[in-house]
Amino acid sequence: MGKIIFEGQEISFDMIKGGHWPMHSQYLSETLDFCQEWLNGKAEFQLQTSGSTGNPKTITVSRRQMQISAAATGAFFEIPVNSTLLCCLNTSMIAGRMMLVRAMEWDSLLHLREPEGLPLATFSAQQYWDFVAMVPAQVENCLMKPAEKQKLQSIAKLIIGGAPLSSQVQLALSQIPIKAYQTYGMTETVSHIALAEITGSLPLIYQVLPGVVINTSEDGQLIIDAPMAEQRLHTHDRVEIIGTDRFHWLGRSDFTINSGGVKIQPEIVEQKIAGLMNDLFPGTRYIIAGAAHEKWGEEVVLLIEGAEASDLIGQLMEGMAEQLEKYHRPKKVLFIENFASTPSSKIKRKESLSLALEKAKEDQ
Repeated sequence: MGKIIFEGQEISFDMIKGGHWPMHSQYLSETLDFCQEWLNGKAEFQLQTSGSTGNPKTITVSRRQMQISAAATGAFFEIPVNSTLLCCLNTSMIAGRMMLVRAMEWDSLLHLREPEGLPLATFSAQQYWDFVAMVPAQVENCLMKPAEKQKLQSIAKLIIGGAPLSSQVQLALSQIPIKAYQTYGMTETVSHIALAEITGSLPLIYQVLPGVVINTSEDGQLIIDAPMAEQRLHTHDRVEIIGTDRFHWLGRSDFTINSGGVKIQPEIVEQKIAGLMNDLFPGTRYIIAGAAHEKWGEEVVLLIEGAEASDLIGQLMEGMAEQLEKYHRPKKVLFIENFASTPSSKIKRKESLSLALEKAKEDQ
């Protein structure tokens, strides 16, 4: 029978099922409340969407959907019996919830940690993990510290979700011996429905999980038929399908910039300037966005998180002029102290743009 280990305390699934566990933090209590409901057969659960592309909302997800998702992930990665997992995520959101479900469905040993920047810090370098899920900020923090970077290599399968990984982090991961995957999914698909192994090559190639069928609409938006989703899902993601079960993710159609009739996908521009940004602003988050323009409808702007660095703007603009097509080049560079983000660290693009434009107006 599996169990959960939290701060050195072992709590078996039998104890959780019966409601017997030591009083501790609110995080542990809320986490084990969900586990108890699951182990006692509860049929439906309420989940909060992240709000990355609209207002957050509560949806109902069935036990069967979550079981199908866990089984598909287990089959994809060939997770062994008596596996050892680590959950270091917010367990009120779908990514964390599904780590709990996987542990219970796979009868695993699950180490539980409250979400923090360095999730492996309290574990020894000898600790082995069959399966771990992290958000990009946690991975990036681990890569920056030699001891934590070494610990990453003790993970057999690492999935990373909540937000896209920067090309710099992808390259760093590809240079160490680890099987790491960027996920594609959402709350409505009950966690990921596709995974892309991080090899250092761009763009990433996503492979769908067993049982998932993908198509595109006339305008290239991804359509998903998946057993872990209750109905066909029409997404806002523009993709290029390869064969029948793989795809390149191009970006979100609702982020597309229309500047004088030229349609620009910001995520593609971001990839093209990744090397330049890493040279001039190492470790700094940035996004491309479309700001309103009287003549062109929208103009391309670059938003950089952090303190203003006006001394680097000249080099930056020159570099972008060399690497980008004329209409794809940002006309402005705006700095913002902190991007607006979801609980899973995904940047809220429209809110961040509004904040940056307000700041720029105040500074005039």
